[in-house]
Amino acid sequence: MTTGPLHDDERHILDEMERALRRDRRLDRRMRTLGRRRRRRPVLARVAGYRPRPWTVALLLVVSVALMAAGIDTSEPAVIWAFATVWPVTLYAGFRLLCKWTEP
Repeated sequence: MTTGPLHDDERHILDEMERALRRDRRLDRRMRTLGRRRRRRPVLARVAGYRPRPWTVALLLVVSVALMAAGIDTSEPAVIWAFATVWPVTLYAGFRLLCKWTEP
């Protein structure tokens, strides 16, 4: 195998191959998504970029209220800790949703 410059025939064949690959839309899409998968943002950046849907916030709010009521009624440590875990997530999602709605 030589490492010198390509002959005209070889250069022509490579040009045809490149043109054929550029026309392949599925290959182009795969190559673009492959590049996106490798460039993952750090965890904190993904959390900061979280944009919740209204039904997600509503569901979190319902779960939080139910856990709060159950925690007040039973005073079970597991229920209180579950509420303590879900409530900050609910607040964060609610604030992110409000920010999303108030953006110009």
